Amino acid sequence: MTQDRVDMFIMSNQKYLPAEKIVFLKQKLLEADETKFSLATSIEFKDPTTILIVSVLLGTLGIDRFLIGDIGMGILKLLTAGLCGILAIVDWFTIQKRTRDLNFDKLALVL
Repeated sequence: MTQDRVDMFIMSNQKYLPAEKIVFLKQKLLEADETKFSLATSIEFKDPTTILIVSVLLGTLGIDRFLIGDIGMGILKLLTAGLCGILAIVDWFTIQKRTRDLNFDKLALVL
């Protein structure tokens, strides 16, 4: 894959991915063939900022966990009102990193 296309992909999607894994991702994209790269560009990433807003507004209902695919924790938060608000507050600080890691994992499956 060409350096320019990989750089453009990284620049346009860096807010969706963990910063500490960008170098590894760039190397994998440079090694990828055309079909893997086109699959990587077609992945729809979840926006960590949007998930954080949902977590702040509807965190006690577990909606944020349902959105990132963590169904078990979503049900737990729904039934216990976010463990009386404690887990909801913890998620305010961790949900963005979990969303970026989820996006990276989706991309790693393609590469």
